[in-house]
Amino acid sequence: MKVLVFGEGVDLSLPALSAAAPGYDYVLAGSPDHAVREAAEAEIIIGLAHAIPGRVLAAAPRLRWIQALTAGTDQLEALPELRPEVLVTAMRGIQGPQMAELAFMLMLSLLRDLRGTLAKQEARIWDRRPQKLLHGRTVTILGVGAIAGHLAERCRLFGMTVLGVSASRREAPHFEAILPRDQLAEAARRADFLIVLAPYSRATHHLVDAGVLAAMRRDAYLINIARGAVVDEGALATCLAEGRIAGAGLDVFEAEPLPRESPLWALPNVIITPHIGGVSDIYMQQALPAVVENLIAWQAHGPAGLRNLVRRGGAA
Repeated sequence: MKVLVFGEGVDLSLPALSAAAPGYDYVLAGSPDHAVREAAEAEIIIGLAHAIPGRVLAAAPRLRWIQALTAGTDQLEALPELRPEVLVTAMRGIQGPQMAELAFMLMLSLLRDLRGTLAKQEARIWDRRPQKLLHGRTVTILGVGAIAGHLAERCRLFGMTVLGVSASRREAPHFEAILPRDQLAEAARRADFLIVLAPYSRATHHLVDAGVLAAMRRDAYLINIARGAVVDEGALATCLAEGRIAGAGLDVFEAEPLPRESPLWALPNVIITPHIGGVSDIYMQQALPAVVENLIAWQAHGPAGLRNLVRRGGAA
């Protein structure tokens, strides 16, 4: 059974894959053209969901399953060349360490005005003042999945109160309470930090809208490390420019790269990072065990054994 590893942005070790999940014919394609040439016999494709071109899918008539190496698969799902019968599995849960660390970097940088501190360093100004603490503050996490659980545990260690908002879950470790999605505005009102971790789907498009932003306190911060379109970016830019919330830490955007003309670039109460939340210097080491587990399950049980199967048009 041929497995096409689409190599753009991927450094998965084929010898490691072969040793851990033998019985497959692994082929590494280093470019889209190479992938198209190798796709005809491929039954499985492994790759970053956003990097797999539609023309590779069109050239793979025997394709049965795609193992995405990313948590989000919305860009892949949107490709018209992705046939309905092709299964897609996502890389869920392994990004917990890096996502939690980015959330803390943004929370601390916003709360302690790191941008202002660096500007004063550049100007050689000594400005010693009391520092605001995360301890005792409330964080509301929109989306209660594996990554949210990882973040919630660490927030509790910092002495924070953790609330969740979920369409389906009502309890989870490390959360003081989980509110239903129709109470998002109330959960936002209670938050010092509203952290967006909900996957993107039709149901979550602009879920954080002008009404939710209006419910937030003036001293509260929004952090989006999920998907840009879960937040109404235009409403957020207006809200930030008018000082109706204290600031925002944004790693994801409705259009990426963030266009140079976006007003978000110039706002002094915004920290922008270039969609780095899920990546790490050891990402493929983190991903390998999950890939191997699904490959072994596919051999033993077929589709029924796959973990993190994506429901088309929404989250798994």
